[in-house]
Amino acid sequence: MGRLLLFLGHRLYTVWSTFWFVLPFVVTYPAQWLLKHRPAWHPHLHALNRGWSIFAIRMWGMPVEVIKKSQPPAGQPCLYVANHSSYIDIPLLFKAIPGFINVVGKSSLARVPLWGPIFGSTYITVNRESAMSRGRAMVQARQSLAAGRSVVIFPEGSISPRPGQDMLPFKDGAFQLAIATGVPIVPVSMPLNHRFMPDVAGPLRVRYSPLRIVLHAPIRTSHLLPADVSALKEQAFRIIASEFQPAAAGIPAASTLRRPSASAGPAVAGPENAAPAAENPQLSLPSS
Repeated sequence: MGRLLLFLGHRLYTVWSTFWFVLPFVVTYPAQWLLKHRPAWHPHLHALNRGWSIFAIRMWGMPVEVIKKSQPPAGQPCLYVANHSSYIDIPLLFKAIPGFINVVGKSSLARVPLWGPIFGSTYITVNRESAMSRGRAMVQARQSLAAGRSVVIFPEGSISPRPGQDMLPFKDGAFQLAIATGVPIVPVSMPLNHRFMPDVAGPLRVRYSPLRIVLHAPIRTSHLLPADVSALKEQAFRIIASEFQPAAAGIPAASTLRRPSASAGPAVAGPENAAPAAENPQLSLPSS
């Protein structure tokens, strides 16, 4: 009976979460479709997306902790670099980062029915397998920063197979862009998103879990040179990883009415398998 109740509870919460994520989009879709046609209207479209994200997260009912370790420089765009671990990374970033921000997302997002064309017209899409697409995305990101619009990039390029535990190696592009434009880099840690809605094969998997997002102090780049990319990348990597929680490592197990076999290994990675948090997140590069 206990296993049945847990199974039904997981299914009901998945349906509840999906409903409150989709409903605001359906209600606002006509306005979004209209606003996407003119770039001058895109700030209003982003405001709708941000409101949609905040509303959905609130209706999911779990606590969300937003920590801002310092304020970004006033009147200056920033380049936010965040770990990538879940389908809800972008909605949580929309909730935590104010203003009209831009996001670099994978090109497949633009092919999602209804929502895809809206995302593709308002934000930056990139095919990670195409050098031409990557170059075009960096040009668009640079133009966005020049126009005073902050940009969010996931420097891993895709979701790690061990989210909340290990990150994929960071790619150079975001850090080359920050140094070339002189904008500050703001590392962003989202250590628990994979516990709520992980990127898994098969049916959508949703579990009630607190969420936490940390916007770290900006790292100044105006004095840096192209040769500093590796050190800057390493610094951002360590800062982001410093917020990972070993007890939260691993993806929640799928709901099933079957009893696990005795030979089956653990479905969720435990603390003993988790990568330790960085002991010293700061390197020699100064932070503002």
